[in-house]
Amino acid sequence: MTNSWSLLYHTINGTLDEVFPVTGIGTHSPYSNSSNWEQVNIENVTIDTSNCPPEIAKQQVHYKYNEENILEKIKEYIGRTYSSHYAYNDKVQTLDLIEAVGDASAFCRSNILKYASRYDKKGTTRLDIQKIIHYAVLLYHFEGLDKDSTNGYETF
Repeated sequence: MTNSWSLLYHTINGTLDEVFPVTGIGTHSPYSNSSNWEQVNIENVTIDTSNCPPEIAKQQVHYKYNEENILEKIKEYIGRTYSSHYAYNDKVQTLDLIEAVGDASAFCRSNILKYASRYDKKGTTRLDIQKIIHYAVLLYHFEGLDKDSTNGYETF
């Protein structure tokens, strides 16, 4: 039987590829009746979602940990930062200057570390987390991750 515990066990013990092969050329899975797997090249595979039914495409996600409300509060927090004295009337912000010299990503990473390291030391836990998330969103932007990718897949 395959379940999450068996997958975890084989992952920890380094036997996942042997027990659950992705391309089983010359091997077979003990959980499969077939020993002749075909190798499939998936580098140029695209998934056509154009005929996906609208009710599935717009299916409501049911969050387990209140993420939708948390994200809404983060969005409100970020919006408020644009009415602060640092960003009033769409003037040039310090971050714009930092970006102009090519240091925006490093600046955002540094601020994430700063607020994470001082978390719960000044009595502003919520604000520290909001700042961490805001700088993470900015880092996401400055790393170009908010742009449409060519294949839709990340490698980790």
